[in-house]
Parts: sequence; structure tokens; C-alpha cells
Amino acid sequence: MQSPVYNGMSASGLSGVTWRKSRHSNPNGSCVELADLHNGQIAVRNSRHPDGHALIYTRGEIRALILGAKDGEFDDLIL
Repeated sequence: MQSPVYNGMSASGLSGVTWRKSRHSNPNGSCVELADLHNGQIAVRNSRHPDGHALIYTRGEIRALILGAKDGEFDDLIL
């Protein structure tokens, strides 16, 4: 039986998932990684702390973030 998935859980508690990061991530390991969960949600973790907390989002929430980033809604955060 799989353990319950909840927001802020330990990323190490998400067994059987494959973490991936963007090709645009920097080489020093400061990356955000995402994993597709068995329940249809998406987990996000800090690659520098792989056993740290994972934030759990719905596909709709991730979709809104990605579309907003593509539209430039967050460009001011990196300038």
C-alpha cells in the first residue's frame, strides 16, 4: 500500500517516481525538479535537497504556472 501523498511531505517518501529537471537548469545543482505522481498530481522539489520537502500540485496548477511563464507573466522576477 502506498503512503498518502500530501503537500509538504518528504520527497524521499515518494517512492517509484522519476524526478526530472529542465535542460535550462544551471550546472551548480540549483534546480527545481518535478515528478509525475501515480495519483495524477505533480510533485516539485529542490534538487539541492532531494530528501527535503516536496510540494504537490494539481495538473491544472502546473498548467497555469507553465502557461503564465510562457506568456512572460513572471519575467520581472528574473530581471
